[in-house]
Amino acid sequence: MSKDSKKPAIRFKGFTDDWEQRKLGEALASIKDGTHGTHKDVTNGPLLLSAKNIKDGKVLWDNSDRRISETDFNKIHSNYSLESGDVLLTIVGSIGETAIYKQQPEEITFQRSVAFLRPKKEILSNFLYSEIQTSYFQKELDLRKSISAQPGIYLGELSEIPFSYPQKISEQQKIGEFFFKLDNLITLHQRKLDKLKNIKKALLEKMFPRNGENIPEVRFKGFSDDWEQRKFSELYAKVTEKNDLSFGADKIISVANMYFKEDTKESSDDYMKTYNVMRLGDIAFEGNRNKNYAHGRFVENTIGDGIVSHVFDVFRPIVDYDLNYWKYYINNEIVMGRTMARCTKSSTMMTNLVANDFLKEAVLVPVLEEQKKIGQYFSNLDNLITLHQRKLDKLKNIKKALLEKMFV
Repeated sequence: MSKDSKKPAIRFKGFTDDWEQRKLGEALASIKDGTHGTHKDVTNGPLLLSAKNIKDGKVLWDNSDRRISETDFNKIHSNYSLESGDVLLTIVGSIGETAIYKQQPEEITFQRSVAFLRPKKEILSNFLYSEIQTSYFQKELDLRKSISAQPGIYLGELSEIPFSYPQKISEQQKIGEFFFKLDNLITLHQRKLDKLKNIKKALLEKMFPRNGENIPEVRFKGFSDDWEQRKFSELYAKVTEKNDLSFGADKIISVANMYFKEDTKESSDDYMKTYNVMRLGDIAFEGNRNKNYAHGRFVENTIGDGIVSHVFDVFRPIVDYDLNYWKYYINNEIVMGRTMARCTKSSTMMTNLVANDFLKEAVLVPVLEEQKKIGQYFSNLDNLITLHQRKLDKLKNIKKALLEKMFV
C-alpha cells in the first residue's frame, strides 16, 4: 500500500475509517535507549544485554552474557524502569530487530544499542511491534542510520519516522493478535525444525563408531558384527579421467554445494579438456576451512555425471557401496576430522589434499546392507527436514506479504 493512502489493502471486516498518520515520537509516551555508561562485570547480578540479545521477536540470553552489580543496575534505573509492554528496538549494529518486553525471571537491562518505546494509551504494544517489522518501517530505519564504527540511529531521528495507525483500539487489537498467532505458528515450526536438526546431529555421532571403537552406539536391529577396517585405497581410486568434450559448461559441478552451475560460459575446447570427470558416487576434496570443517572436507556426487575444475582431487568407488551412506559418512567431520588433519597441508586460504596419504588412511566400514539402512535413514530424515523448512519458509513469506498489505 502506498504511504499516500490512508487505508491498508487488507482489513478485518467492519473497519473502514482512515488511519491516523503521525510521527513515531507523537505516538509514544516515552522513548529512551539503554545505558551509555561503563560497568564492571560481575559473576552474579542483573544481566546487561545488547542488540544481539534481541532476535525474532524474543529476548534471548545465556550464561555467556554480561552481568553487572546491583548497585550499577539501580543507578541505571534511578529515573526510569522497564515496564511490560515496552517495545524494544535495536538501534546500533544490527538495526531493526524488535521484541515486546515482558517481566523476566531475572533482572535485566540493556546497553545503548537498544531503544525502549513506550506507546501512548491509544497505541497497543503488539500493533507497534508488528508495524516496526514492515518493509516500509525498516527502510525508514535504514535511511536514518548514521555510519561510524558501526551503524546506529539517534533517538531524535527515530522519533521522526512516519507512523500510521487505526484510531479504533479494536482494529489494532485484531491486527496485533493476528500477527501474534502467526508468530507463534512460525515459532512452533522453527522448534520442530530445530529439533529435527538436533536429532540428525546427535545421530551422526551415534550411528558411526567413535574413535577407538569398532561399532557405533546406535544400530539397526539385526546388525551386531564389528565394522571392518579398510584402507581408502581398497575403497576408492584417484580419478584420472579428463573431459573429452562429452560434457559442456552446463555440466560443470559446484563441489561446495553439489549442483550443476547455471549460466556458465563455455570456455575454449583446450580449457574444457582440463576438467576432471566426476561421476555419480565419486567424491571430491573441497579445501575451504570453516568452523564446521577444520581441514576441508569430501563431498559426494549425488546429482549425476559431470565435470569439476582440475584443482579438485576426485576419487571413484571401486567396491560395491551405498550412495546415501557415503554421502553422510565421507562428509562427517566427527568421523573424518582426524583423517583430514593427517592427509592435508595448509595453505594461505585453504587446505590441500595429499592424495597418496589419503589413500593410505584406514576407515571402518559396515556391510553393504547396513550401509543401505543407515543411508536411507539419514536420507529420509533430510527429506523431513526439507519439508519442515519449506513449511517454515512459506509461513515467513505469508507474514512478509501480509505485513505489506495490512498496514498503511
